[in-house]
Amino acid sequence: MTHKFMAPYTFKNGITLENRMVMSPTTTMSSFYDGHVTNDEIAFYGARSGGLGMIIGEVANVIASGKGFEGELSIANDSDIAGLSELAHAMKRNGTKAVLQIFHAGRKSNDQILRGNQPVSASAIKAAYPADSQTPRELTADEIDDIITAFGEATRRAITAGFDGVELHGANTYLLQQFFSPNSNQRTDKWGGDRDDRMAFAKAVIASAHAAIDQYADQPFLLGYRISPEEIETPGIRLADTLAFVDMLGDSAVDYVHTSMGSAQRTSLNDKSDHEPIIAKLVAQLAGRKPLIGVGSVETPADADAVLAMGTDLVAMGREMIREPQWVEKVVDGDEASIRYQLSPSEMDELKIPRAMQDYLNGAFYSVMHFTTDPEVAADYQNQAAPMEGFEKKM
Repeated sequence: MTHKFMAPYTFKNGITLENRMVMSPTTTMSSFYDGHVTNDEIAFYGARSGGLGMIIGEVANVIASGKGFEGELSIANDSDIAGLSELAHAMKRNGTKAVLQIFHAGRKSNDQILRGNQPVSASAIKAAYPADSQTPRELTADEIDDIITAFGEATRRAITAGFDGVELHGANTYLLQQFFSPNSNQRTDKWGGDRDDRMAFAKAVIASAHAAIDQYADQPFLLGYRISPEEIETPGIRLADTLAFVDMLGDSAVDYVHTSMGSAQRTSLNDKSDHEPIIAKLVAQLAGRKPLIGVGSVETPADADAVLAMGTDLVAMGREMIREPQWVEKVVDGDEASIRYQLSPSEMDELKIPRAMQDYLNGAFYSVMHFTTDPEVAADYQNQAAPMEGFEKKM
């Protein structure tokens, strides 16, 4: 059977993917205490490369104040480059392209994770979820400039390490989203204000990363941006806000837009009278200016084709790539009947799943072990805590 997702895809900068299947950022929580890469992470990604067109590696913090959870990758220092180079090499086996997601957690951290330091954000406003969130300290103008510079430096390190791109993590209520959200950004300087003004931080980070690519990359290098379409807080980001933000991305230097949702078929969380899938709205808003990666409860080949049929250019899987590293290869070989859709604890070592990740999967993400997941529950959880596609640890 011929599947749409098996066709190659070429970005405007010339990078070509062998197929349109992408592995979503999938946090293993297995880095060393200082954020250096471990052999467990290298083995996990190496086992999943070779069939996919592209892997988007788990999130790495660009500066010490941006760490969001224990076992998180760091790309904040030049000393991180050697390990990241090994990780990039493992991800790129047999032609798979390797992109590293980079971020700052902002208020989605705590003083324990930050070794006694208070988390920071656009404004000193506590997150509604989880209930035990800590009140962050408002960033100074100089600190904001330092973080913007840090994103550019992280991009330089990713280029040096041999990745094919970086993805700016502007989803899941981390710092990039915090600056855009009227819930978390109530500043009155140039970094706050109305909806358009609240895009200033994201624009500056994009510009910083793009400048690094222009200066340091000697071959095509991707710059992606990931978004969460809505917030459930009031005030909070609504679909109209996101569509305006995506319109900005469509005219920006980014090479692709990646949405973060629990279900590809999801409609608005806040307007129950709106029955149009959010992905369809994003496709229309981008109007062919940038490719869109669709994601959310993609398990089967039919699911992947359905996402592409909605108008996306690429389709990503998270949970299923944990359960079935050879998903693409089995489709190519016509062996779809043997694709694993359930996961037993006894299989985890065989599948190169790191022990720290195993413990988490057995607990907070039990749905990874068993196939059924209610899309609406997943969508709600997506906005309130950590993404089901990404497995970042809930604070």
